[in-house]
Amino acid sequence: MLSSAGSGPPLAVVGIPGNRRVALFQEAVRAAGLPPARVVPWAQVLRGEAAFLAGERVRVDSPGEDAEVELLLRGVADPARVEGTALWYDRFTSAVRDVGRAAAAAGAVLLDDPDDIAVLFDKRLCHGAMDAAGVPVPDSPTSGPAAAPVRDWTDVRGLMAGHRMPRAFVKLAHGSSASGVLAVETAGPGRARATTSVERDGSGRLFNSLRVRTYRTEREVAEIIDALAPDGLHVERWLPKASVPGGRVADLRVVVIAGRATHAVVRTSRSPMTNLHLGGTRGDLRQVRAAVEAGGGSWREVLAVCERAAACFPGTLCVAVDLLPSTGWRRFAVGEVNAFGDLLPRLTGLPDTGTEGMDTYRAQVTAVLGGNPFADGLPNAPLPPDGRPEHGPAAPLPAAARPGGPVRVPPATCDAAENDPARSERARNDHRARNDRATPAI
Repeated sequence: MLSSAGSGPPLAVVGIPGNRRVALFQEAVRAAGLPPARVVPWAQVLRGEAAFLAGERVRVDSPGEDAEVELLLRGVADPARVEGTALWYDRFTSAVRDVGRAAAAAGAVLLDDPDDIAVLFDKRLCHGAMDAAGVPVPDSPTSGPAAAPVRDWTDVRGLMAGHRMPRAFVKLAHGSSASGVLAVETAGPGRARATTSVERDGSGRLFNSLRVRTYRTEREVAEIIDALAPDGLHVERWLPKASVPGGRVADLRVVVIAGRATHAVVRTSRSPMTNLHLGGTRGDLRQVRAAVEAGGGSWREVLAVCERAAACFPGTLCVAVDLLPSTGWRRFAVGEVNAFGDLLPRLTGLPDTGTEGMDTYRAQVTAVLGGNPFADGLPNAPLPPDGRPEHGPAAPLPAAARPGGPVRVPPATCDAAENDPARSERARNDHRARNDRATPAI
């Protein structure tokens, strides 16, 4: 039952003070008539100084967009550098577990399970968890905890050949926002090319760039993958995506809150990467729904796939699912599940979900006030065979809750631009105003 305004549990957020993620969450808290959430800075967490209060509901938010925190986590002074994600993962997941222990000791309730987060931030483990649960995912030779590590380009070449993958996505195991992602194509011995936003300087260092480029020699592809491999790599089949009018390929990001798919955005691009900060644009969700129905599918079943993926992470209130539609909009696979994929400013909830008019943050606060996390059970409980959580993912939230140089960028900045079209366009304009490094000779 929904709590009345101002009478909900006290809230806390582990985040970056002043960051817009925290600001948007605070706006949602204020709109619900609650006192501001108490902010526990990530820097404080990493220094071992975090403390929580009895009864608090604790949200864990992104540690990105803060130079001090980035240095503490990755040990790299330049936040635009690609390398260092393995160290980041070890330190970040250790810190999240510290948060979990401190919250439990104080009698607080964590809205993001540390074990879930550890899987969500390892693409190999995340893929394996979904595959084991029967969620449709691209074929991958690196899926799950038992997969052999990928040491270099020779390993990638061998895996692609052994699994009959002439085209594959090679991803940093602990990357985000397309950082360190390569869309690799092979065509016989000595022939390979890769499309990526990774820029390699003369000394071999790797940087995130707003410019998608194609490396057209196997030597160049090998040099980049060899440099990425020490941080861990995930390899998966490159599935042909559906397209929208105009010939742009498309995928969807679907936010699942307390087991329900509540928000969705279409991302389109002329490159293999649909990220908005890399030149992608938002598509028309109505056109996509019509295309699904025209192909003989059901929009409700599309959302159910995302809810099944979210059910793999039952201790986490909110996840964002990247859904890959096949050509013709008839089949779907889950590319990734994101712990911090809810930064979608001005995007309001889907029809018939009870989140109409709410952004992702307001919908999460509403779920907390509604008693779902976690007195009445875990929010993303495993699904029964019919594909619908027992608490009913299609059911709306309570009615009373409804409102009326080269441009090198850190992954967190990529993520911020990714989810805000205006900010993405500003980033691209800034990019065009500078003298970016030329695409390598092809």
